[in-house]
Amino acid sequence: MSSPRTAAPRTPVHRRRPAWAGRNYSLLTGAAIITNLGSHGAHIAAAFAVMQAGGSGADVGLIAAARTLPLVLFLLIGGAIADRLPRHRVMVAANTLNCLSQAAFAVLVLTGTPELWQMMLLTALCGTGTAFFNPAAEGMLLSTVSGEHSNRAFALFRMAINGAGIGGAALGGAMIAVLGPGWVLAADAAAFAVAGALRAFLDVKHVPDRAPGGGLLSDLREGWVEVRTRPWLWSIVLQFSVVVAVVGTADAVYGPLVARDHLGGSAPWGLALAFFGVGTIAGAVLMMAWRPRRLLLVGTLCVFPLALPSAGLAVPLPVWGLCVVMLVSGAAIEVFGVNWMTAMHQEIPEEKFSRVTAYDWFGSVSMLPLATALAGPAEAAFGRTQALWGCAVLVVVPTALVLLVPDVRRMTRRAHGKTIAPAPAPAPAEQAPAGL
Repeated sequence: MSSPRTAAPRTPVHRRRPAWAGRNYSLLTGAAIITNLGSHGAHIAAAFAVMQAGGSGADVGLIAAARTLPLVLFLLIGGAIADRLPRHRVMVAANTLNCLSQAAFAVLVLTGTPELWQMMLLTALCGTGTAFFNPAAEGMLLSTVSGEHSNRAFALFRMAINGAGIGGAALGGAMIAVLGPGWVLAADAAAFAVAGALRAFLDVKHVPDRAPGGGLLSDLREGWVEVRTRPWLWSIVLQFSVVVAVVGTADAVYGPLVARDHLGGSAPWGLALAFFGVGTIAGAVLMMAWRPRRLLLVGTLCVFPLALPSAGLAVPLPVWGLCVVMLVSGAAIEVFGVNWMTAMHQEIPEEKFSRVTAYDWFGSVSMLPLATALAGPAEAAFGRTQALWGCAVLVVVPTALVLLVPDVRRMTRRAHGKTIAPAPAPAPAEQAPAGL
C-alpha cells in the first residue's frame, strides 16, 4: 500500500520590489510618477497657451517667472512648516492647491482667450503649492529607508519619475499639437488630484512626534546655521542659483521659441525634452550600481554638460542633434542629483532636513524669476543666439569656481550611512527610503 502523499512545500512568494522598498516608499514613488507625467507636459502647455493667446516671448518669460517667484517667497516658510507639521499632510495640501489652480487654468484656455494676468495668477498659485511641497517631499522620501540604502533608493526613485517625465514631455507635446494646450493642463490637474489621494494613505504611525521649536524665526535661524557652517553646501547652492536660472530660462522661454521658429513646433521640443528624460534614466541606472567615493567632486564635474542644451539651441542644432545633447545633459545632472542628495542625508540632521532643503531650494531658484522675466528684454537687446551662448557660459564659470572649495573636492562617502528616522521595529514590508 502506498504511503499517503505528503503536502508539497509551499513556494515562497517573491517580492516584486526590494525588501527595503516598503509601502510608504511605493506610494510616494507612484504619486511622484503620476505628477511628473502631468507636469512635464503642462510646462510646455503653459508656454504654448501664452503664444496661442497672441503672447510674445516676453510674455512666455513672465509666465515662467510667475511660476518660480512663489518658490523664492515661500520656500523657507514651507521648509520650517514641514519640520513642524506632519510632512504628508503638507504634501497633500500642496497637491490640492496645484490641482485647483491647474484646473482653473485649463478652463480658461479651453473656454476662450485668457488674459495674461489671469494665467500669471494661476501659475503663481501652482508655484506656491510647489514651494510648500518640495521641502516636505525631500524630508519624507528618504526618511523611509536606512542610510545604507539611500543611494539606491533615491536613484530608483529618480529613475521612475524621470521615466514618467519622458512620457509626460513627449505625450504633452503631441497632445498640444493635436488637442491644444488646455487639455494638457486639465490632465495635469487630474494628476495632482490622484497623487494627493495616494499621499493621503501614507502610514506615519512610526514617525516620532516632533518636539515643539522656539518659533518660526528660530527654526529658520537654526536651518541657516546648518547651511552657513558648511562651505560645500552654501557654495553649491550659490552655484546653482546661477545654473538653475540660465538653464531654466533656456528651457522655459528660449526652447519653445526656437522650436516654433526652427524645429517645427511643440512636438519636436517635447521630443527633445523626452530625450533629456531618457538621459536621466540612464544616469539613475548608473547610480544604482556606482557609488563614487568623492561624492561632490564627481557630482560637480557632471554639472558642466548642462551648458550643452543652451549651446545647441544657440546654433541651432537640428532636432536629432538637440536630442543628443539633451540626453547627455540629462544623464550628467542625474549623477549630480543622486550624489548631492546622498551627501545631504549623510551630513544633515534629520530633524533639520526640511529647513536645510528649503534653503537649498531657495538659493537654487532665487534668481530664476528674474532671469525668466529678463529673457525677453535680453533677446531684444542682444539677440536670441547671443543670449543662449550667455546661458552656456554662465553654467561653466560658476561650476569651475565651486571646484576651488576644498570640501567639494574632498568630501568622501561614509562606509555606512546614518540611519534616517529609524522605525521602532516595524514589519519587514514597512521598512523603506525617501528624497527634488
